Amino acid sequence: MARFSGESFLLSPDQLRWRCDPACFQFKTTKDATPLDGVLGQARALKAIELGLDIRAPGYNIYVSGLAGTGKMATIKALLKKMNGMATPPQDIIYVNNFKDAQKPWSIKLPAGQGAEFKKDMAELVEDLKRTVPNIFDNPEYKDRRDAIIEEHRNQQKENFRQLESTIKNENFSMVQVQMGPFTRPMILPLIDGQPVQFEQLENLAANGNFPTDTLQRLKEQHAVLRNELESTMKKVRQIERNMREALNELEQSYGYHIVSDLLTDLREKYRIEKVLRYLDEVQEAVLSDITRFKEHEEPAQQPVPNPFADMSGPDEFLDFQVNVIVDNSQTDKLPVIIENTPTYKNLFGFVEKQINKFGNWATDYTKIRAGSILQADGGVLVINLLDAISEAGVWKNLKRALKTRELEIEGWDAYYWMLVSSLKPEPIPINLKIVAIGDAWLFQMLYHYDEDFRKIFKVKADFDYEMEKNAEMIVRYSSFLHKIITDENLLHLTAKAVAAITEEGVRMAGRQKKLSTRFSIIADIVREADYYARRENKKLITEQHVAQSLAARRERLSLYEDKLQELIDEGLILISSTGGVVGQVNGLAVTMLGDYAFGHPSRITAQIGLGTSGIINIERESKMSGRIHDKGVLILSGYMRGVYLRDKPLSINASITFEQNYSGIEGDSASSTEMYALLSELSGLPIDQGIAVTGSMNQKGEIQPIGGVNEKIEGFFEICKTRGLNGNQGVMIPVQNVEDLMLPLEIVDAVKKHKFNLWAVATVDEGISLLTGVPAGERRPDGTYPPRTVNGLVDQRLREMAMALRKFGKGKKDKEEEEEEMPTTKKAPAKKAVKKAPAKKAVAKKAPAKKAVKKAPAKKAVAKKAPAKKAPAKKAK
Repeated sequence: MARFSGESFLLSPDQLRWRCDPACFQFKTTKDATPLDGVLGQARALKAIELGLDIRAPGYNIYVSGLAGTGKMATIKALLKKMNGMATPPQDIIYVNNFKDAQKPWSIKLPAGQGAEFKKDMAELVEDLKRTVPNIFDNPEYKDRRDAIIEEHRNQQKENFRQLESTIKNENFSMVQVQMGPFTRPMILPLIDGQPVQFEQLENLAANGNFPTDTLQRLKEQHAVLRNELESTMKKVRQIERNMREALNELEQSYGYHIVSDLLTDLREKYRIEKVLRYLDEVQEAVLSDITRFKEHEEPAQQPVPNPFADMSGPDEFLDFQVNVIVDNSQTDKLPVIIENTPTYKNLFGFVEKQINKFGNWATDYTKIRAGSILQADGGVLVINLLDAISEAGVWKNLKRALKTRELEIEGWDAYYWMLVSSLKPEPIPINLKIVAIGDAWLFQMLYHYDEDFRKIFKVKADFDYEMEKNAEMIVRYSSFLHKIITDENLLHLTAKAVAAITEEGVRMAGRQKKLSTRFSIIADIVREADYYARRENKKLITEQHVAQSLAARRERLSLYEDKLQELIDEGLILISSTGGVVGQVNGLAVTMLGDYAFGHPSRITAQIGLGTSGIINIERESKMSGRIHDKGVLILSGYMRGVYLRDKPLSINASITFEQNYSGIEGDSASSTEMYALLSELSGLPIDQGIAVTGSMNQKGEIQPIGGVNEKIEGFFEICKTRGLNGNQGVMIPVQNVEDLMLPLEIVDAVKKHKFNLWAVATVDEGISLLTGVPAGERRPDGTYPPRTVNGLVDQRLREMAMALRKFGKGKKDKEEEEEEMPTTKKAPAKKAVKKAPAKKAVAKKAPAKKAVKKAPAKKAVAKKAPAKKAPAKKAK
């Protein structure tokens, strides 16, 4: 049998790892490197973010997605820092009292810096009023007019009382003042012998016969009439009192109007904003309606408050004139950019502070309204983590409402709202800002499909790539990025060789020799850890040895599970062969992911065949231990078999394929070609070299397709071979498309260079099986057959033999069943000849019904039912 040489598929050491030339950096250390200008490797995302920020139309908020560590937040910060121009300057936001409805304070937007000024001006207005208003009341003219008004109304009251007293006296009654607790009230009593006597005493005397009853009755009637006169007089007196107060109020307003108006004139000229002018009009009306509050008066003595949490200070008498500046942009000269790391409801939307008053109740007012991040970012950009935000109660619903209506309403979010004495409903505030939401790709897809509002308010998506093109410019900029990390964090500088080592690690992380990883957080961690090892050795620079030490330490920290698995293989508890040849058995390669660490390891894949019609059976699928992609890969094997071997015959085998000692499940199709090699080996009877491990998926045409994790898979098998001893014949067979993905450790490159380990790259199943068995695969002839003593020829011959054997077995079984059906008829004839006497014939006649009772007809039907079952495999083979 001809032998196959796989030398043409061998890879050279230069193909196994891309090397970075330190000379390309034009410096000896990163101290002389060019500082990083702009953002590295995210051109697509930057264009999307710039588009979202520049379009001012509603809904153009930005959703930023990408793998962790790709520099999303750092990029956004750097980009927003450069945006000095502002389409709309940021404004101050204030709340002022609504004098007509204190529970609904007004919101006002002012140009940046004017909020604090307006608050100061209103405080000065109150002080001016407190200083000037008392002068009004000290004016002699005002006092004279005031005294005249008081005297006039007091005289009217006296006249009413004089008339009432005269009437009472004429009726022989008297009006006296009776003490009723802390108050006194007038009471009309009859005069008996010149002395006022209460009716209770008179009733007692009358009951004892000491006072005439008819006289008592007459007095009561007179008292009722006089009491009505008293009530009428008291009403007139109270009305005179009200008239006096109104007259005094008008007097106060007439004297105070010019002073208050003059004080407000300056404010009206300074703040020519419609809403501010409306507010100042209400201020003037409120001041004039109660101008006496600005008189000088002594502060009431403060009473001790038993509640230690209560507000010890008394209420501010002029609180309703204060201005609450909730957003102050007086110190802001650039676009406001707020990064909210804790997007809770209060932090985003604001809240209303509460305090316990002297009565032990929760109370609040408009001066305790506080702004959240949305208002602080008004006119600019707010950056949040969307997953954190929607995880908070009430945030997502209110965020959508605010972005759709472009208004923000600050409302309470309290568990103990029922304890509040007052409930504020502040006026909504118009908002104009951009939201930059950072999140995962899956969250975007879920919200886009299940929340109609999401697609309306986040119209721009910025995807951060995890890799970038590797060219001379990007390699140099990579060093600029390292320079930035070192400068920002005061780390030791890197030598050019150390930069080259980190750049090579960036290529390995990207998984392609033509790419560089943009997972800068991991790159930065490598630099930090290398700095640690350099400082521990008292070095002034980070060298390539420190970088290698950092990478080795990272792998050691994360490789516990890998080392445990390696121990099981070394001890023979997990069966893996690395020498010799075995029929129907091949070493497949798999990758295990543990968080941010991945490692490869071999798995024994075996195949067994037998005569039958079930085709290829995936034991993992039957035991529900495989994923859908893996199941698809196994089904592809049947498609390949039909196309290559079963054009002139049916598939007449029962073939089972499995990953031996697999107890945790498997997913992916990267072992589909490996399973095919095991099956072809079992069919052909040719042993597979156990020193060669295999990876690669395949399609129905027999083409080998690229897979992921090629470096980890090679390293996993190399470790086993190294432990057992490298013999020069061992190696790994990979898809030819994965050659450009290779970034193997220098140890493996050195082993290949010394011909102790090998790597082969194949493009088809024929190439792979030829390399594994050492026998040519064999090409199909024009007549559809394959050359003898080739893999395909042996497989085709075996399949034909099994199809004929199955056919022969099925035909023999059918003939046997037909013979069994005819056996009762042949036995019946001799029975008739043997019985010659009449009684015997009768006996035979009696047996006839017994034969019917036996019911052999169903047995024939059972045979008839088997016929379709025999045809079923033939249909599958087509």
